[in-house]
Amino acid sequence: MSAPAPHRWSLRLATLGLWLLCGASLAWWAIRLARPPAAAPVPVAAAEPPAVDAVALARLLGASPAVASDAAEPESAHLVLRGVLAGTRSGQGAALIAVGDKPAKPYRVGAQVAPGLVVQSLGAREARLGAALDGAATMTLELPRPSPSLSPSPPGRGKG
Repeated sequence: MSAPAPHRWSLRLATLGLWLLCGASLAWWAIRLARPPAAAPVPVAAAEPPAVDAVALARLLGASPAVASDAAEPESAHLVLRGVLAGTRSGQGAALIAVGDKPAKPYRVGAQVAPGLVVQSLGAREARLGAALDGAATMTLELPRPSPSLSPSPPGRGKG
């Protein structure tokens, strides 16, 4: 018998290398599939919206600082809405409400404005008040419409 030719040995070594690669791939997949699955990632809680400083907001909107007094608050008929800052997505916000002759103070949704009246919800130009936060609205305060003398004149109709 004669020894195999050199080209036959190279073919046998190449075949052996391919089988070793197939075995290594099979072992890698077996280890990967036999391992228990990783725990699902914990969902991240949404960040809480930043808290609004109601006093700073009131100053920004032009309200003068309120002075604390021991006198009883006037009844609800003397409430005047001076400004609204309503959150479009959060449903929160603050309303600048003047009670009687006192300067306007900011009231957040859920805050008590007068005895038996809390701010229930806010709109673009209104604040709804009621006896409880989730009850029926008993009063709606609206911002006054701007007077025509304060609205800008149409283009081409300027004074002069």
